[in-house]
Amino acid sequence: MSQRLERLADQIMRDLAVLIRQELKDPRLGMVTISAVKLSRDLGYADVYVTVLGQDLAVADRVSVDVLQGAAGLLRAGLGRGLRTRVVPRLRFHYDEVLLRAQRLSSLISQAVAEDAARHDPEDAAH
Repeated sequence: MSQRLERLADQIMRDLAVLIRQELKDPRLGMVTISAVKLSRDLGYADVYVTVLGQDLAVADRVSVDVLQGAAGLLRAGLGRGLRTRVVPRLRFHYDEVLLRAQRLSSLISQAVAEDAARHDPEDAAH
């Protein structure tokens, strides 16, 4: 991504965070964090990756993304007031699965360490 697109993506991320916090009052919306924004070259679309904290992740992620997708027009209009571009990209929200992957890897590592410790403890006791 070019430097201009990166700066614009960062600006969109900051502005969206403020808009979501101040404008969206839907009780189904969890504690949403924007983790990344990726812009198309022609600024037609902005893929917004979000994570949801503080709730059951299996349910909250889908509901929160649906709420955000439903409010995409409102959020796009809010972005249009703040951005200084001719084109305001259409917003597409996606759940960023980084937290789920990190939790899964962490549990796999913990499980492997526990199994390794259990396997080596009887051998150490015999010697």
